[in-house]
Amino acid sequence: MYSFEYEYPVKVFFGEGSVAEKLTSQLDVLGGRILLTYGGSSAKKNGTLDEVLSLIRAAGKSVVEFSGIMPNPTWKKVQEGAELARKEKVTGVLALGGGSVIDASKIIALQAVNTASVWDVEINRKGSLDHPALPLGAIVTASGTGSEMNGGAVITNEEEKIKTGLFAPAARFAFLDYHFMESLPARQVLSGAFDTLSHALETYLGRSDELNVSDDVSLAVMKNTVDNIHRIVRDIHDKEARGNLMWDSAMAENGILKVGRVTDFEVHMIEHQFGAYTDCNHGEGLAVIQPVYCTHVLDAALSKLARFARVVFAVSEADDRTAAEKGISALYDLISEMGLPHRLSQLRMKDSADVLLTDETLRRVADSTFLLAGGPRKLTSDEVFQILRECM
Repeated sequence: MYSFEYEYPVKVFFGEGSVAEKLTSQLDVLGGRILLTYGGSSAKKNGTLDEVLSLIRAAGKSVVEFSGIMPNPTWKKVQEGAELARKEKVTGVLALGGGSVIDASKIIALQAVNTASVWDVEINRKGSLDHPALPLGAIVTASGTGSEMNGGAVITNEEEKIKTGLFAPAARFAFLDYHFMESLPARQVLSGAFDTLSHALETYLGRSDELNVSDDVSLAVMKNTVDNIHRIVRDIHDKEARGNLMWDSAMAENGILKVGRVTDFEVHMIEHQFGAYTDCNHGEGLAVIQPVYCTHVLDAALSKLARFARVVFAVSEADDRTAAEKGISALYDLISEMGLPHRLSQLRMKDSADVLLTDETLRRVADSTFLLAGGPRKLTSDEVFQILRECM
């Protein structure tokens, strides 16, 4: 393993009922005037918004609501939230939602106290940020991204047609209370679970020495994710399975799997850019691209994919190539079992996406995809284009 330094800033509260029991004890971290961020109408319909609002008010805090954060949060929406935070002079931010809400909230908390554009500073390398972010807390209502565990935030700049990661301080505290996942539809639970699987697999496929701790833990997280996916498919109301998937998601993105090694994450880069053009569901996009990518890097990742197949899918073949190929086939079977798509054309996308799925657009996606060097081998833009065509 490579040398590393590791520090974990997030205080985690896990378990059913943890929000009701412990949230008020953490709110002083956010100060007296809190910006409560959330997505669409589901938080209102299922009662989670009222539940959280009552706890905040019972703690003597005032609340400013910011709603409408979309599944692929945009830079425009982030700016809107930051402007509201400045106008209302909030002292902290509490995110109520899944990865998209938490991602947007991280950048809102940072942008609210800085005049320079976070996007310009981090992406265009213009200017500098002079102030630390507002303190942030998170209540997870949809697991999969692990955003509550780190300082990364995926934001889409619609004008520049770029979907990429920005960075801000991580949440001070996070609640993983599977009571807040009870009303999620099955497809959302499962697409999030595939995102978790992809996070762990892409970390595992990065460069590392043999028999290292990170690989072993990655394999364990992947196996547990797949085992609990089977349980959720059988019974979407299985609370234990939902709880396990929440912690699998957290483990995949809290940094533990990534220490002492280089990571891959090329599949995420491809899906991000495809999503910038189509606004597709992230987990479903990964489900389409991941197995095709694994086939393309098979020779360079043969021993790792063979071990993945044996540990995660109980493939018994002794020959590495046969085992690896059967592991990719098992991944396809899992995606079918989950009811997720196998083709880009099957994805849930914005209304105009049907006219975007042309070679010309796929070429633009490929040419704008970040090409990373941490995987089994570095792809070219031409190969990304070929992967996208094979995913059609």
